[in-house]
Amino acid sequence: MHKVRQSVTYALGAFGHDAFYAALTTYFIAFVTSQLFEGSDGKQVNAWLIGAITTMVVVIRIVEIAFDPFIGALIDNTQTRWGKFKPWIMGGAIVSSLALVAIFSNFFGLTVSHPNLYLFVFAIVFIIADFSYSALDVAFWGLLPSLSLKSSDRTSIGTVARFGSTLGHTSVAIVLVPINVWVSQWLMGTTGDTETRAGWLGFAIIIAALSLIGALLTCWGTEEGKSPVRKNVKKTSFKDIFGILGRNDQLMWLAGAYFLFALGFAITNSMVVYYFHYVLGHPEEYSMVGIVEAILGVIAVVSFPSLQRLITRKWVYVSSICVMVVGYVLYNFSGDSAVMSLVSTGLFYVAQPLVFLATLMTISDCVEYGQLRNGTRNESVTLTVRPLLDKLGGAFSNGIVGVAAVGAGMTGAATAADITASGVMHFKMFMLYIPMVLVIVSAIIFALKITLTEKKHDEIVRKLEEEFDSDAAVESADR
Repeated sequence: MHKVRQSVTYALGAFGHDAFYAALTTYFIAFVTSQLFEGSDGKQVNAWLIGAITTMVVVIRIVEIAFDPFIGALIDNTQTRWGKFKPWIMGGAIVSSLALVAIFSNFFGLTVSHPNLYLFVFAIVFIIADFSYSALDVAFWGLLPSLSLKSSDRTSIGTVARFGSTLGHTSVAIVLVPINVWVSQWLMGTTGDTETRAGWLGFAIIIAALSLIGALLTCWGTEEGKSPVRKNVKKTSFKDIFGILGRNDQLMWLAGAYFLFALGFAITNSMVVYYFHYVLGHPEEYSMVGIVEAILGVIAVVSFPSLQRLITRKWVYVSSICVMVVGYVLYNFSGDSAVMSLVSTGLFYVAQPLVFLATLMTISDCVEYGQLRNGTRNESVTLTVRPLLDKLGGAFSNGIVGVAAVGAGMTGAATAADITASGVMHFKMFMLYIPMVLVIVSAIIFALKITLTEKKHDEIVRKLEEEFDSDAAVESADR
């Protein structure tokens, strides 16, 4: 019963966590380019402000990412009655939820009355949102390897958590337009499927609440393990952080592979909503993307443990990217067919959870791999790598999406009829061709360089336990 409660409450936390991440990284830029500056003077002003916002987001996120390992070290060195992770999970959730709501507003009309002041205030609030979410993110996923030392148990808990995060991420796509339209009708008196700033703000409030509730449930229902291997922990100094990471060669190769995947997927995923709005001309059908993602994502997550046992994590990763490549090829021939576009999108969403889980499980096992090599156990510092790479990919994708949208004319009140053939080709280069190259290189690196298998991890844990027992016996004899 204890394991069930841990898995379920961790999954509920992942649900709110990924819903928040989708709102912050995927849909915030869509809000900026479509509704944030409605009412300001002239398209040139809009384009300049959109460029300023996207540039700030990229710069802030890249700068913040450099601090993630230090956040991990702070968490690793935390000792409280609630453990090392829960205070950071709860505190990060509270602050980031409030900040999310703020950035989905126009700060009481500053976008129109004082655009330069708006940019200044936005920068401060976005920094708060990004740093607090980073603390939450690092602590939340850093909790996973502390729940069990066994790869099989981690796979089980991680799979259930990914089930929750998949539902969280996909639910955002399903409810985005309906919530926006409903709030717009309720508060602004609109009709039909009109979307407004008020609708976006209502959407942000709901997502922030889900994140906060999920964090609370995770803190209530999970418990860090008490294995002797976890007790063998030394304080991590800031000056040692990058040495610890750098000496973990498996972690570094995995980081390179996963960054390319995360960047490619983030670019494509962020641009699907533009594809339905400005290429197909059927924004109302975008909700189907969320439904397809939810169904196929759940199937993929549920199948991961069986696939891992059948072909190992390495080939789950590589095979999943092959499926994505098929999706990219099909997308190129989808034309104006919504059905073909949904099929192509579905292939991305089958592959992504499998790649994520293969990466998450391998990084979790890198904790013991690094402990054996370095002599110190660094759960949070090690687990910062995966969210760091996701955020780095998201940061670059935000800038790329902004450039692609402006270059293709997909801003403001533009419709599919306004987009030229060259605009569509410009858009597809960013949405399809560049990401496809990135994920292919990612698969090659993973296949050739990752040698930390499930079997090898079990051997490492046995060595650590033997070393700890030997040290304990020596200390006992000395006394």
